Amino acid sequence: MIDALKIAVNAADDKKAYDLVVLDISKITSFTSYFFLCTGDSSRQMQAIADEVEKKLKTFGIRPSHVEGYQNSEWILMDYMDFVIHIFSKNARAYYDLERLWRDGKKLDATLLIEQRETKAAQRKATKSI
Repeated sequence: MIDALKIAVNAADDKKAYDLVVLDISKITSFTSYFFLCTGDSSRQMQAIADEVEKKLKTFGIRPSHVEGYQNSEWILMDYMDFVIHIFSKNARAYYDLERLWRDGKKLDATLLIEQRETKAAQRKATKSI
């Protein structure tokens, strides 16, 4: 499951999502293990983040059980059962403040899940040459 979460974090990073936060809430709730929160600057960017996450996970046979808010794009929620992705506008993220609401969860360093840019560039180059 952490591999799927890593794929999601990298996909969001590829589309320039920012303020990436992963919360381990497995010890305080039974409906999911992790929340992945990120922010986009516009509704179009937020949709692009959601599209990229869904596309990358789909290549591994992982599909969301539910997606909400895609058309409205103030808060897109993607439920993958073991983890839930929250893609926020800046205002919605500040308003709902999930980090405060779920502060009993363990905050993980999302940057440790992000592959280095050089590695990503090398993978893209290798894929193009095939």
